[in-house]
Formats: sequence, C-alpha cells, structure tokens
Amino acid sequence: MLVYHGSNVEVDKPRIITPNRTLDYGRGFYTTVNLQQAESFANNVVNRNDGRGKPTVSYYEIDYEKIKREFIVLEFSNPDDAWLDFVYANRAGKYIGKQYDVVTGPVANDSVYRVLRLFENGDIDRETAIKRLKTTKLFNQLTFCTEQAIKELRFVKSEVVKVEQER
Repeated sequence: MLVYHGSNVEVDKPRIITPNRTLDYGRGFYTTVNLQQAESFANNVVNRNDGRGKPTVSYYEIDYEKIKREFIVLEFSNPDDAWLDFVYANRAGKYIGKQYDVVTGPVANDSVYRVLRLFENGDIDRETAIKRLKTTKLFNQLTFCTEQAIKELRFVKSEVVKVEQER
C-alpha cells in the first residue's frame, strides 16, 4: 500500500518530531493514502514556513496488514463520538489515554476545524458536531506514533508538486 507525506522538503528518512502545534492524533509522523491531500499538506507547510522549501510529496510503501498484526493500532472508520473525543483531547494537548503505535482515521481539515472550534467553545453540542462532521468529505490519515512503527515506512520517491496560491 502506498502512503504519502506532504512537506517543504523530501523526507526519505521519516522521524517523529515534536510539532509546534497540537495535532489530531498527537505526536507522530503523518501520512495519507490520498495524493491530493498530501499535495495540499505540502503547500500548507511551505506557506506556514514563509515560502521556504518547495511543496514536496514523499511516497512510502507499507504493509498495512503486517502493521495491524504486529503493532497497537487505533482505527477510526468515520468521525464518531470516539473520534471526536480523541481529536479534541489531542488538539487541546490533554490526551492521557492509551498510547498507540499507529492511529488511522479521518483528517480534520479546515471545515472540520471550524466544527471542532464551535464544539470547543460550546456553540454547538456533541450531536450537532457529529452530524456536521458526517456530512463533510474527509480524507484519511495514518499517523506513525512510535519509532518502531515508523520503521515500517519504506521510502519510494519524492516529487515536487504544483504550488497552490494562498486562499
């Protein structure tokens, strides 16, 4: 199975770094099976870094069945109550639950961030948040959260992608 990582540089040796902001699934190396999503992430990274680097997608091969057999994997199939709680706790920097090697599930994109923000602020309740999330087209992400799990990524190649204009 191919997975992709968007950045402002080629990432031939994936590693877990401490981000400068809280993320959906906590600390880890984020990938997706959707090439367009990775291209968008790559452009976002360049924009966040004041234009430094070039939007680059790195490709990796993984054996997901082996990963599911040999590692502790948390899978979310859709944005439900458990997903909302997990993402909310991670983005708030308050997750203290079980540690996983790999977490996979929906990406909280810009429209999802808006719903999460409304939920965080108490402007909408849980039921309304879940209903809104289920009507949003979400791509998936696979986050490699441990050094052992990250070793399962086999670098294939990287490509510089088309630069998107900032919105």
